Amino acid sequence: MDIDMDTQKLVEVTILRNAIDYNGSAKFDTVISKILGAKPEIKNNLKDVMPKIKEIMEQINSLPIERQRELLLQKCPTYLETKKAVEKNEFHLPPLLNAKHGKVVTRFPPEPNGYPHIGHAKAAVIDEEYAKMYAGKLILRFDDTNPLNEKLEYYDAIMEGLSWLNIVPDIIKNTSDDIHLLHFYGKKLINKGNAYICLCDQNTIHHLRSKGLPCQCRIDSDKVLENSDKIFNGYYHQNEAIIRFKGNMNSDNTAMRDPTLFRIIENTHPLLGDKIILWPTYDFAAPIEDSLDGVTHAFRTKEYELRNELYQQILKNLEMRIPEVLEFSRLEFEGLPVSKRKLKPLIEEKKVEGWSDPRLPTLMGMKRRGFTPEAIRRFVLSLGITLSETKPSIGVLEAFNRKIIDSISKRLLFVNDPVKITIKNVKQKEVVFKNHPSIEMGSRKIYVNNVVFISSQDAEKLKNGMEIRLIELYNIKVSYIDIEKKEGIVEYRDNILKENIPKIQWVSEEDLVKYMILKPTKLFIGDRFNHNSLEVIEGFAESFVTTLSTNTMVQFIRLGFCRIEDNKSAIFTHK
Repeated sequence: MDIDMDTQKLVEVTILRNAIDYNGSAKFDTVISKILGAKPEIKNNLKDVMPKIKEIMEQINSLPIERQRELLLQKCPTYLETKKAVEKNEFHLPPLLNAKHGKVVTRFPPEPNGYPHIGHAKAAVIDEEYAKMYAGKLILRFDDTNPLNEKLEYYDAIMEGLSWLNIVPDIIKNTSDDIHLLHFYGKKLINKGNAYICLCDQNTIHHLRSKGLPCQCRIDSDKVLENSDKIFNGYYHQNEAIIRFKGNMNSDNTAMRDPTLFRIIENTHPLLGDKIILWPTYDFAAPIEDSLDGVTHAFRTKEYELRNELYQQILKNLEMRIPEVLEFSRLEFEGLPVSKRKLKPLIEEKKVEGWSDPRLPTLMGMKRRGFTPEAIRRFVLSLGITLSETKPSIGVLEAFNRKIIDSISKRLLFVNDPVKITIKNVKQKEVVFKNHPSIEMGSRKIYVNNVVFISSQDAEKLKNGMEIRLIELYNIKVSYIDIEKKEGIVEYRDNILKENIPKIQWVSEEDLVKYMILKPTKLFIGDRFNHNSLEVIEGFAESFVTTLSTNTMVQFIRLGFCRIEDNKSAIFTHK
């Protein structure tokens, strides 16, 4: 079966990466797992595409590793460079234009209209890192000029998220603190003839902007200056009047076709209550606040690129200092959008648990899943400042996180979909397990009688007469196995370490608890919510897991790293 170009590229890149990680020979099981993790919908016709995947793997594995590296560089130019940086933890942001040591001021201006996500983390980390680089200051400024969307809980959530990321602003303020000052500059812009009151309805405004034509309000603006007093004094109601910038209606840059600077919103503000109804747009508030706050370098996501001309023109007309404006791309992963337009409905419709659901790209969700703030910081810095809209692989973030949590994660036994195995010719035994194979983290004892449980995936590979080793225990020989009945009988062989026999994990009948692992997968497939985005893995874990506190990181052998949720469940982080 032929596969589409996007899938083929995913398969080729995944195999090439894995081949390079394993000295030129990709591992089929690992590759399939990564492909399904990146594109779960392939499961629907996995049998059909499997021959094609095997064909591509055979072709790639037959190549010298130098050629594999060349191909990977062609298909994924940043991979090898990023991989080296991950190993060395060496990342450097490029220098800033016109930056003076001790004088740089950056700002992080989130709107308190939702919970912070990985995209906010990127902006905040870059702002803070540049402030540190130049021994300058970071301002946290809540862009709270839309009372329709803002809530006190969102201010708190953003503060909590920044605290978790270990980001400490030098100054914390709200744009709403300066509302009267913003009104002052709005009036000044009108009096200078650079803005006007518009009474047109939205349909008329939209139509004329698309045609590049001025409305009658702009044409008559010099004659009706008294309207400016009315709008600032509360004469007009919502949707009756707005203040527009007097730009260039013929401009190819549509952002300059008389955009809105102030609008009337008759809704209670979380901090100012009902005192104010005339609110500035971000287009007006951002440049004024940046100039007044002493911001030297204002970072904005690429979506604002066309609005930079407006930003600078507003300040130029008001004869105010103009900061350096820099853009970078937004951050989100494939299948994991950060748009509140997509995330809020999931919460409102209870398709996910809430803002802390481990499937979400919110900081609360990523924390609950088991990602560390240091991994997120290193990941963001590895991306650097770029306008490229390519979505990075979450595998890079996982690589940073793995490097951090590996040394603090105890190794534990867990089997999913358990199969009962009865062992003949064996006596009860006490086994001492090291909590970590290479780092001193203590040990624990596990008592074993003649019954253990293994996972059905391992059981499916067993055949009568086959010899295997139960890890850290002893060698056994299969006498009988029945997958449907989930049972088997084996005989004790010996305890001699042998290199050429399979090793499988197990859980002792005398030392087990029922346990559940929640495994997040892709939240969206294309533009549709993936209803199977949270896999539930049920099985048996060794009872030691119940002694661990919430938030403890562990590695369930052969499954992956997990964060302990409670004494009955954990959340899968990554392999």
